[in-house]
Amino acid sequence: MKTSAAPTDRFWSKVLKGPGPSDCWLWTGAVADDGYGRYFLRQNGRDTSVRPHRYAFELVTGTPVRDGDVLRHICNIPICVRPDPEHLILGTQRENMLDRVWDGRHANGASWHWRGTGRAAFAARSHALRDAALEHGWDMAVLGPIMSGVDPEEPTLF
Repeated sequence: MKTSAAPTDRFWSKVLKGPGPSDCWLWTGAVADDGYGRYFLRQNGRDTSVRPHRYAFELVTGTPVRDGDVLRHICNIPICVRPDPEHLILGTQRENMLDRVWDGRHANGASWHWRGTGRAAFAARSHALRDAALEHGWDMAVLGPIMSGVDPEEPTLF
């Protein structure tokens, strides 16, 4: 009879932790069409899907993330699951939207990098980052341009 790994062990096997003390912890499991991760587990006798960043936050901090609570991605990497104030902090939807405006990530943002980024492009970036992490491990020469949104193949203006 085959035994399955404990849900927490299985979860952590899908997380790639950066080697630096302030690096992201990237989710390498399923990524939904909104660019955020999905983790499937059995809870209360039924299969369910949870957000990996919320699950990691609860596991590490012991603080429950209630319905209506928002975990704000301070690092702006949707597949980051590091429950650290430089990466994820508990907040409100209003604070999350203000973060978006402050960072220029809203549809009318001032930053060309985020301007008009639609849901599909947002998800594509998360998929590309996850796929690169799976293929190359923590290689900033590969992951860095995806995380920053800067294409190293694009010529510079000067």
